[in-house]
Amino acid sequence: MNQQISTPPTTLTVFRQLLSATPRGARPARRLAVYQLDAWGYPHGSDVSEAAAHIVAEPAANAVTHGRVPGRDFELRLIRREPDTLRVEVADARGGPEPRAKPLDPQAESGHGLRLVEALAARWGVAERAVGKTVWAEVRTGGRPPAT
Repeated sequence: MNQQISTPPTTLTVFRQLLSATPRGARPARRLAVYQLDAWGYPHGSDVSEAAAHIVAEPAANAVTHGRVPGRDFELRLIRREPDTLRVEVADARGGPEPRAKPLDPQAESGHGLRLVEALAARWGVAERAVGKTVWAEVRTGGRPPAT
């Protein structure tokens, strides 16, 4: 007997925003992420919202510090993939070496951001684009957001 296994379709909901690749651009990225997640049913202060805010902060700061190309914006993208995944993407216009989490050095004053992303995300990585790169991270949401 030939039996087909049915899998439920994946539903994607996408939020996308271009932001100025200046030091002032990184802060609104985090705020927009939290605002959008609240609109999707993940309230400010929830585990999903807090994890996403911290995850957005690191690649957004790197995009305006290390990935800045004059005259080019960076992009924030949030992708809600039902039933239980939130994907955070921050894309900048500069290619170059792939960002990596640095070894733990308690004396270092910087370089801990990607270790935080690594700790909060179910998985993360870097993808090349036609122009620049995208740092992405996936957060498990535990299923559908609470009813609003």
